[in-house]
Amino acid sequence: MSNLSIHYPRRSAAKAAIALTPWPAPIPPQWQRMAQQKGFTVTDRVGDRYHVLLRCRDCGGLTMAKAYTLRTAQPKCAACGDRALRDTAAAARLTFLRRDAEDRHYAVYRAPCGHEVRRQLELVQRIAAGKVQVRCETCFQAEVAAEAIAQGWQLLGPDPDGHDGYRLYRHGCGHEQRVARVNMRTGRFACAGCDAGWAAEPNRIYLMRLDLEGVGVVVKLGHSRLPLSRMRYQLGLDPERRQELIHEVRMPSGHEALRVERGMHARLLREIPDLVVPREALEAARINVTREIYRAEAEPRLRSLLDDLEDAIGTGS
Repeated sequence: MSNLSIHYPRRSAAKAAIALTPWPAPIPPQWQRMAQQKGFTVTDRVGDRYHVLLRCRDCGGLTMAKAYTLRTAQPKCAACGDRALRDTAAAARLTFLRRDAEDRHYAVYRAPCGHEVRRQLELVQRIAAGKVQVRCETCFQAEVAAEAIAQGWQLLGPDPDGHDGYRLYRHGCGHEQRVARVNMRTGRFACAGCDAGWAAEPNRIYLMRLDLEGVGVVVKLGHSRLPLSRMRYQLGLDPERRQELIHEVRMPSGHEALRVERGMHARLLREIPDLVVPREALEAARINVTREIYRAEAEPRLRSLLDDLEDAIGTGS
């Protein structure tokens, strides 16, 4: 008799070893009749006088059960239960490994990455239904740590204040700081220990070409320390629609970039006011700005201004 083919009710799993030891006593005929009425066949008495092995009529699996349960209640086929868990896990792209020994609402699975994860059974059902995604804590923490390294920081651990969207990091200068994960990912924050602030940091004046719903192709002139991050994460653009960062000019500081950009917009309002996209159109297009965007026909003039700026300061991209 192999214990690999025997299934155990959750509370009996600790007694699995007794299922390998036959109990030298006959099976009472009334037990067999009860088992037949309840969808099982008694195959053996095992371990002690209190336990039997039941073969499920539906799946053929063996389940160890108490004789008392057989006599007074409807035994559950643990093999059928495990099969249901395996089927649900497979639909969720997980591999069922075992039930949780401490909590009947949980089980242990192998994620597609190969790591073991403990998940609530109801959550796995939602994953299988496509309502939520599988997330491996080990891989997730590695991803968060890699995001920090890319920005010159080291992940130390969870947020000391308990906010799930924040983590505790250490900068290259040694300063430790709480940072929102979304900001660490995009780089839109500053080190409170060594950073002088955006106004003193190098900055860029940029030109973007965007395709806005209900408006069409437009160009946006602005300034940012990280123009690509601003385009992807701050403007609220539909990722399915066209968005291009087409020109950047490096500026020595945010203060200087703001001064030059404001001067450019003032000049454009005087020269080509009819090419300014109205505020109402931008609000309808659901972009997170309501001014300083121009129709596509203005692009040559904006490029000309940026070319002149590059010539004046001797740098660009």
